[in-house]
Amino acid sequence: MGISDGSKKVLLSEDTFGKIKDKPVTRFTWTNTNNVSVQLITYGGYITSIKVPDKDGNIEDVVIGFKDIEGYLSPQNRYFGATVGRVANRIAGASMTIEGTTYKVTANNGVNQLHGGLKGFDKVIWNHYVKGKQVVLSYHSSDLEEGHPGDLVVNVTFELTADNEILIDYQATTTKPTCVNLTNHSYFNLAGNGKGAAGLYDHVVAINADRITETNAGIPTGKILPVSGTVFDFRIPKRLGDVINNVPNAAGYDNNFCIIRGTEQETTFVAKIDHPKSGRTLEVYSNQPGVQFYTGNALPEDKSVTGKDGYIQKHAAFCLETQIYPDAIHHKNFPQVVLYPGERYHHTCTYKFVINV
Repeated sequence: MGISDGSKKVLLSEDTFGKIKDKPVTRFTWTNTNNVSVQLITYGGYITSIKVPDKDGNIEDVVIGFKDIEGYLSPQNRYFGATVGRVANRIAGASMTIEGTTYKVTANNGVNQLHGGLKGFDKVIWNHYVKGKQVVLSYHSSDLEEGHPGDLVVNVTFELTADNEILIDYQATTTKPTCVNLTNHSYFNLAGNGKGAAGLYDHVVAINADRITETNAGIPTGKILPVSGTVFDFRIPKRLGDVINNVPNAAGYDNNFCIIRGTEQETTFVAKIDHPKSGRTLEVYSNQPGVQFYTGNALPEDKSVTGKDGYIQKHAAFCLETQIYPDAIHHKNFPQVVLYPGERYHHTCTYKFVINV
């Protein structure tokens, strides 16, 4: 079924992407006149495909994913394109205290909670409706779901524009004070899905950040460190292959970068990633204070994960997850992560593709 937005510059259509326990999963496909297309499914709010031409007009998928719903339901899935929540990243000790009350949340990453727990927002079928060329996904997270307090109502709006921008708008309200930190977990490789680490290393990375949050075994210590003079300084663009093996005590990047921005909630330039060989560029803009830059370090080195275009292995792609700093509930010097009744959580993120001919 085709849904025209009236401008004839972007076409939105929908079909079915399999079923889960006899409940259909809807897939939406946007296509614009620049031959850029995006696909989104209602299960987990996954972006399953982003196709972008290169400088010669060759169209390739630039995100990791699976060809069918079974892949997204399998243990092989590493949040490939998911809408992540209620709290993205980690909560140390799977425990938090809000307004004097301590809550134990489900642990799914050792003793910690990662990306919302055992059944985070990436593992539910969202309600949906279409508004012009926008698709709105809606989910009611019940009080104490995965241990989190408050009934949380979440609406996430997706759109592809005629200017090759993927616009994501997250909004949420709650009945009790609760932590909220939503993000998108797409894995990008501008060389083309399936090009692997060799393609990833040719990317040139720029990140608008002068500090990172220090971590110990993935958990922030509370210290915020300057990037100057380190392998984390992407204020001057760097080819990824020249620096990725120099990250101290790590197999690559998996760090929260503190974005240089003006006023709170102001949309700011976050990052720019170039792939000179293809001519593809990704620009990221957001109103969030941080971005997790991840280079797929924990993806397997063997051939145990099969994606839509071959094996998915270590350093196959990168993520830029706009967010509040990880484990912010435990660090008073981090940006506020608690949402109160009567307030509205609002997070905007734009992924913009540029083709340099």
